[in-house]
Amino acid sequence: MVGMGYRTIKTAIGAGLAIWIASLLDLEFASFAAIIVIMCIEKTKKKTLHSIQKKFFASLLSLILGSICFELLGYNPIVLTLFILFFVPILVKTRIQEGLVTSIVIVLHIYTVEEATLDNLLNELYIIFIGIGIALLVNSIMPSFKKEIEKYKTKVENKFSVILNEFSAFLKDSKRNWDGKELIEVENLLNQAKSITIQDVENHLLRKENKDYYYFEMREDQLEILKQMASIVSIVSSSELDIKQRGMLANIFLNISQHVDSGDTTIALKQLEEYEESIRETELPKTREEFEIRANLFYLNFAIKNYLIIKKNIFNRNKL
Repeated sequence: MVGMGYRTIKTAIGAGLAIWIASLLDLEFASFAAIIVIMCIEKTKKKTLHSIQKKFFASLLSLILGSICFELLGYNPIVLTLFILFFVPILVKTRIQEGLVTSIVIVLHIYTVEEATLDNLLNELYIIFIGIGIALLVNSIMPSFKKEIEKYKTKVENKFSVILNEFSAFLKDSKRNWDGKELIEVENLLNQAKSITIQDVENHLLRKENKDYYYFEMREDQLEILKQMASIVSIVSSSELDIKQRGMLANIFLNISQHVDSGDTTIALKQLEEYEESIRETELPKTREEFEIRANLFYLNFAIKNYLIIKKNIFNRNKL
């Protein structure tokens, strides 16, 4: 029932319930309560609340101004036309134009009965409150996205593991065949995951932060680093020079690939310290090719450290 199907079921139940209650109270235009429900139900609680607020104030404004306008100028098509021409800019100016349809329907109700009596005004208010109340009630029941979010986390981490493992293998064997498709696949997964996480955030009215959203943002930042490293790894692995640091980096990538889901970066950071110490102890490059490869290895060291720091910071933040 997740997605459009779930929303359709809620809308159908809410519309029927609204008409039933309005009919029990013997209200005129009872079916309009169902229309309000249909127009107010959105994908998330926050969107529904914003929609209801705008439609309520627009409807209330149209009820007051429309009644005054018709009572003073008369109930005829010319007055209705002038009212709409006058009323729409007001809605736009007050940024509640989303309530245009509901507010115009209310005006048409008053226009139809040709009498802005207290009973008629209360009739419209009751219908508005019933429609809004039912919309809030049925939309308070939202599907949980937690399981889906966790599945996306697992998929993303598996892709990251494959990418890092390929980096390690590439540094050990330049003839290894890898097309890098996981870099594109994980980017698509992250976009989908963030979309679902945003819906989850908007279904919690009082929660301003979402750890899952920050998690996927962290993975996006790491993915950018992985993309940058991919081309450098390819350059380094293509060299036939036997450079000690290349094997050390391969082991670092392998270790990171095996602990993608963990917030503990201790081992990897220790390996990087040993790698940096090895660089300091190594003689200066004697050829241009060796200099370029060593420079690229140094860049990879810098990139890996950034990758790990981003991960460490977000895991520490989520513990707070």
